[in-house]
Amino acid sequence: MNSKMLSAFLLGAGLMVCACGGKETGGGGVPAAGTVTVSEESISCTSAETTTYISVNASDSWESYSNDDWISVDPSYSKSSSGTVTVVIAENSKSASRSGSVVVKCGSTRKSIPVTQAGIITDADIEAPEGYTLVWHDEFESGTVPNKSNWYYETGNGSNGWGNNELQYYVNPSTPEGFDCASIANGILTITCMKEGGTVYSIRMNTTESWTYGYFEARMKLPSGKGTWPAFWMMPKNFSTWPGDGEIDIMEEVGYDPNNVHSTIHCNKYNNSGTSIESARKKVSTAQTEFHTYALEWTADYMKFFVDGAAILTYKNDGTGYDAWPFYTPFYLKLNLAWGGDWGGAQGVDESCLPATFEIDYVRVFQKQ
Repeated sequence: MNSKMLSAFLLGAGLMVCACGGKETGGGGVPAAGTVTVSEESISCTSAETTTYISVNASDSWESYSNDDWISVDPSYSKSSSGTVTVVIAENSKSASRSGSVVVKCGSTRKSIPVTQAGIITDADIEAPEGYTLVWHDEFESGTVPNKSNWYYETGNGSNGWGNNELQYYVNPSTPEGFDCASIANGILTITCMKEGGTVYSIRMNTTESWTYGYFEARMKLPSGKGTWPAFWMMPKNFSTWPGDGEIDIMEEVGYDPNNVHSTIHCNKYNNSGTSIESARKKVSTAQTEFHTYALEWTADYMKFFVDGAAILTYKNDGTGYDAWPFYTPFYLKLNLAWGGDWGGAQGVDESCLPATFEIDYVRVFQKQ
């Protein structure tokens, strides 16, 4: 090989070495190891569509992805060393749970975040009280607002503030003026009492079905703040007069007396007379911060009220007739969050607590077959 050919060969080899020697690579062209930390070590959710967020801090640009078609992530790539990944988990319409993952990668370093999602709750998954069978339930696992086949709404100011001088204006969440006062996410129904302009808005919703006798249960977390008045209760389907036709208050609480829950019946013979025959209260220290179950067992002979499975009141049919026992006709269930009123506002209201939220995990009805 002559000297000119040798020089050309050495120059070409040198150029090839330079071209193959890209930065941020290790030996053999492997990307250099980066560092990456994420805010979530794992994600677990109900069968409902779920959106969650992962904070990312990396040593350089990073990417995120999932190999599961029911998990989507955004963004898929970021030039910034820090940011947030939005993870959307699609609704699981099957009874079986499923597992997947989200991966965040910086250089050759990968952080895998396991994702588990429960299957939809079926009738067979729900344990009935002894002697009873599940006949109706809403687990709030689908949609963004309550299912209109299960619930309807009372709207407006009502007569005399719904009979109690209440201050709120009730709305239908399916209408533009609903202001998202009833929304479903992650298997939870949230009733929100909020102020827009000079008006306080909230929700008063009723089941489309009614029942005579049964076991009625809801799992709920109560709102906080002076002026709030959440309730889980029942009224007669064929209502004509109050209190003569009866009212069944499974759970009520007022914000100025936090965590003291009440169960009460109303009829002609007993109506706000304050006796232990018709009403009881129980201190539940975490009623506003944790979920608890509130229930009623209603038979032809008695009504028994429960908090977390413990009976707090038993009202018996004394056999004297309608004035003491109008409770033999169909009643429907009600959920509402009032603001102020004769009881809720007895010590004034504190608007700094708004918006206030009343969270319901499920509502279930069981009957003897």
